[in-house]
Amino acid sequence: MERWVLISIIIAAYLLLTLTVGLLAGRRSSDSVAGFVAADRSFGLLVMYFVTGASVFSAFAFLGGPGWAYSRGAASFYILAYGALGMAPFYWMGPRAASLGRRHGYVTQAQLVKGRFPSKSLSSLIALVSLVAFVPYITLQMRGAGIVINAVTDGHVPIWLGAAVAYGIVIVYVLSAGAMAVGWTNTFQGIFMVVIAWALGLYLPFRLYGGIRPMFERIASERPELLELPGLTAAGEPWSWGAYSTVIIVSAVGLMMWPHLFMKAFTAKDDDTLRRTVILFPTFQLFLIPIFLIGFSGVLFAGEPQAPDFILPFMILETGLPAIVVGLFCAGALSASMSTGDALLHASASVLVQDGVTQYVELDDRAQRKLMRSVVLLTGAIAYYFALDPDSSLVVLLLSAYAIISQLAPPVVAAMYWRRATTSGAIAGLLAGLATALFFYLNPELSPFEMHEGVLGLIVHVPTLIAVSLMTPRQDQDHLKGFFQ
Repeated sequence: MERWVLISIIIAAYLLLTLTVGLLAGRRSSDSVAGFVAADRSFGLLVMYFVTGASVFSAFAFLGGPGWAYSRGAASFYILAYGALGMAPFYWMGPRAASLGRRHGYVTQAQLVKGRFPSKSLSSLIALVSLVAFVPYITLQMRGAGIVINAVTDGHVPIWLGAAVAYGIVIVYVLSAGAMAVGWTNTFQGIFMVVIAWALGLYLPFRLYGGIRPMFERIASERPELLELPGLTAAGEPWSWGAYSTVIIVSAVGLMMWPHLFMKAFTAKDDDTLRRTVILFPTFQLFLIPIFLIGFSGVLFAGEPQAPDFILPFMILETGLPAIVVGLFCAGALSASMSTGDALLHASASVLVQDGVTQYVELDDRAQRKLMRSVVLLTGAIAYYFALDPDSSLVVLLLSAYAIISQLAPPVVAAMYWRRATTSGAIAGLLAGLATALFFYLNPELSPFEMHEGVLGLIVHVPTLIAVSLMTPRQDQDHLKGFFQ
């Protein structure tokens, strides 16, 4: 049997096992919208830990992370920084959002914002913003899955087919069971990818250099620029501190604003589960250490991949590992991709239907679930189209999405913590922030100090929200009591 055929069989077995876990999990979920969107608010600590960690660390981490360590060195460390910073506020925000969700029946982020700032337009705008940000994020996951399968099968399975098969599986179990399937498959995939990452991250430096320290000593001697903060740009030039620091800021601000993560506050069975998840989350961050080691191990290795994002499968294939081991490592990379992709597809449907369509059309539970399934298919098809672009960078795709999603932070925080905020202020701030981010995304050469466009959007967004809120009438005190008891 040819090597690539055996690897393909292992990948197929992994995908079948993932599908089985997802379908079996669906038996525990009710047929209600709350069951599909929030898993009947039933997730305990184990599932919350893995659904949070696995949703954050995706194909971006498993492929883009090593790719940046390989090609841009210390620049990749921004991933470690924003993960720790971005999750910390959820220790307080998560339980507060969950409490409001139980009190008012919220199952999405925009429902919470609209509950505080009554406006169908605002709810629809948040739904649209979320969907626009979801597409490049889902594209990243699909392309990552296709890259891995294509590489480890020596090109016999093209990227378009690998992405289609992997995400065909994802769509089936998301359509079947919604959040419950996402939660339990993320648990399975999270365990799998952490084990695989550590095994490969420790193996490669010892196999190629005799250890981690000797590897970095050689890099420091032969490629010292890779170990100097803030690292390099894609062109190999020193990255500016303005760009590096604002990438960390926009990623940290945007991290918990992702609807597929924020909505997990509504799935936890109690507040203590949320707080413990946040406390334990840094342990999942340790997953990034072996990921970076994989990338650095390729710096002085003979030969080079066709693109930096291919460094992980390239190293797996070029170091002579047995086919069965290569198949398992491929499955680990697929776990990283699929564990985020399923949450994104599920959230995109939940957000668009709950926060967009139902604001104007009254639908019963059955009709909502049916429409959500249709949106899963539509979003998946759009992302798949963009995933076939050979010039897309996994990390760049994610950073463009963060510029959009970070603009949700001010209205969410204002809704939960600032009594004086008004609906007009929330809408004006969101529009101003989005317009600013879009302008500098299209005109990066105009950005002061090479700052990320998402941060520039926030610099305009927050003062606009505050100024317009102070210039417009206060909200009714009886209405505020529902949020500030």
